[in-house]
Amino acid sequence: MSSDDELAERLRAGDEKALRTAYERHGAAVLYLAQRLLGNRADAEDVTQVTFVAAWTGRDGYDPQRGTLLSWLLGIARRKVVDRLRSAAREDRTTETVRTQLPPADERETPERIVDRLVVADELGRLPEEQRRTLELAFFDDLTHPQISAVTGLPLGTVKSHIRRGMASLRRRWEVDGAAFGSRSAGPSRAL
Repeated sequence: MSSDDELAERLRAGDEKALRTAYERHGAAVLYLAQRLLGNRADAEDVTQVTFVAAWTGRDGYDPQRGTLLSWLLGIARRKVVDRLRSAAREDRTTETVRTQLPPADERETPERIVDRLVVADELGRLPEEQRRTLELAFFDDLTHPQISAVTGLPLGTVKSHIRRGMASLRRRWEVDGAAFGSRSAGPSRAL
């Protein structure tokens, strides 16, 4: 009986030291294969680790009649490489899908517009919860006053009051910051 056959028997019996020995003996070959197929050392190291974990959890599936311990480990490594490549391809497709759904960047994006949006966002964050929510529904979700009333359960008059008071608060902040920066002559609707 070869030392690999003995090692495989110990591994199949659940001897954790046998797993360490298998790694020490064949880890470099598994890493080499993974790196050749993936072209990336970090991914290859991950695949090597996953391979030995899979070998440990699936040790009952090793049949010495079908091949050597090394060939069994390399077979697991190949499957793990394929899994890694498929996962990366899925991530790439997801990223590309998200990228194509993003609105095109506004070419007129200026530092002033960015500051304007930050001022509005900051002031929205200072408003009471119900007031902020009604403004967000009105401007970001483009809902009418009756629709906001239906969504929030607030009376229509309360919705209108919240929007009016919220806009007044935004306008005051805008005028203060606009005077400080000297660049804002338009109302807050420019940033919304």
